[in-house]
Amino acid sequence: MNGKLKPYYTPIIIALAVTLGFVLGNNMKQNASLNLDSQRLFSMGKMSTILSLISSEYVDSVSVSELEEKAIPELLKNLDPHTVYIPAKKMRDVTEEMSGNFGGIGVQFSIQNDTVMVIDVVTGGPSQKLGILAGDRIVEVDDTLIAGIGVKNERVMNLLRGEIGTDVNVGIARKGYKELIDFKITRGEIPLISVDVSYMMDDKTGFIKVSRFSEKTYEEFYEALYKLKEQSADQLIVDLRGNTGGSLGAVIRMVNEFLDEGDLILKTKGNSRPEKSLKADSKGIWKEGKVMVLIDEFSASASEIFAGALQDNDRGVIVGRRSFGKGLVQEQIPLMDGSALRLTVARYYTPSGRSIQKPYDLGHNDDYFKDISNRYVHGEFLEKDSIEMKDTLRYYTKSGRVVFGGGGIMPDHFVPVDTTGYSDYFYKVTQKGLIYQFAFKYADEHRNELKDKIDAMALKAKLEKDHIFDEFLKYATKKGVKTNWKDLKISREILETQTKAYIARNILGEEGFYPIIKDIDKTLNKAQEILKGE
Repeated sequence: MNGKLKPYYTPIIIALAVTLGFVLGNNMKQNASLNLDSQRLFSMGKMSTILSLISSEYVDSVSVSELEEKAIPELLKNLDPHTVYIPAKKMRDVTEEMSGNFGGIGVQFSIQNDTVMVIDVVTGGPSQKLGILAGDRIVEVDDTLIAGIGVKNERVMNLLRGEIGTDVNVGIARKGYKELIDFKITRGEIPLISVDVSYMMDDKTGFIKVSRFSEKTYEEFYEALYKLKEQSADQLIVDLRGNTGGSLGAVIRMVNEFLDEGDLILKTKGNSRPEKSLKADSKGIWKEGKVMVLIDEFSASASEIFAGALQDNDRGVIVGRRSFGKGLVQEQIPLMDGSALRLTVARYYTPSGRSIQKPYDLGHNDDYFKDISNRYVHGEFLEKDSIEMKDTLRYYTKSGRVVFGGGGIMPDHFVPVDTTGYSDYFYKVTQKGLIYQFAFKYADEHRNELKDKIDAMALKAKLEKDHIFDEFLKYATKKGVKTNWKDLKISREILETQTKAYIARNILGEEGFYPIIKDIDKTLNKAQEILKGE
């Protein structure tokens, strides 16, 4: 073609050029758009990028929110054991636990023989106002039958609890009535009690059992403390065994009742949180009387703050076994869907400088929570000498006494797990739950004659007069556990005391239970012994 285009080729070439230019231009626009999307995605971080790509590009339709719910807990497993994700569906229970109340009908129930039985009725609550009684059986809730094989506590609670002011219909079976009695109950605010019981153990010793720390615990504790002081108590035993903690605000105010102005209660410090010190303000009402604090391996967090503050200020004597060792501070951050992240932001330190938190390895949470069982295997629950004390973790109380760090609070007086009284017969009746079942049955059948007993000691005397333990032995035999008289020489005291205590709980509540069960409580008895010897 001699380097020249023939005239008839020109229109074809122009058309091709226009077409190619359009295609190239379109591809360039698409690439530019992809580049912009990539930049946007990269700026979001890997997790958000991956979820966004799955949402927009994945071959099948999937629920990204479900993937998030599964991924978040796995992510947090690589942090400390107490940073946790709380799904929205569980937030109600968490909120109730911390606030110290919930919407409900105001009964304490127990499931016996697949039947929901009312153990006690909250004074002033919705059920009491309508005449529901201890001993009633709840058979129906909103036309749903809840009596029968497989009925569970959680299901019953979900049916009875609800928003304050809403109505629930219950069908009650009551002795002496052939037909169900129908009640329409308007749910009210029901307190989650933190102080299980407070009473005078003798003419000078008060006892307070605190089972949790919620926003209302301080008010309950102060009321109990004031009552005991009015009854001339000048020494006090505070039982925090099994108390896994809760509200920081509540425990700080409780400790304040025992310390002098300026005494250090607690220090906190985190990577992004400056050190903060909390001190007493001198307004407490128990700055003079003796104090004993009972702890065990399940006492954690706020319980450890309480025990550590009194120990380091030489204000209280700690009795029991080494506490759990939970000294990490969590901040609960609400998320947009109603869920929350409970993020660890700092550590707790006692006044002497001890970190309450026991050691842990990031990402090995299973090992962390096996610590309690490992302590048992290593003999820590039976022998104080089995606990390794590191000299590098030596601290000093206000008066110069040596205390040790390393996780948890070490008691001033160690009390081993009580295994006396255990026998094959004991294990058999315990494994079958026969004491608990007999106690409920007996209380239910004799409620009218027992309810007139105004306190635990009067009720205990009547049960002993009626030879209640002989009745239990007959009951156990009918349930397939024959009396073993040799084993009873070992176990009679513990079994008989438990039988009386559980019957008393069914009639008088915790005010009936604790004054009786204390007879076989070695840790509590040790605290009393120390008080008498001081």
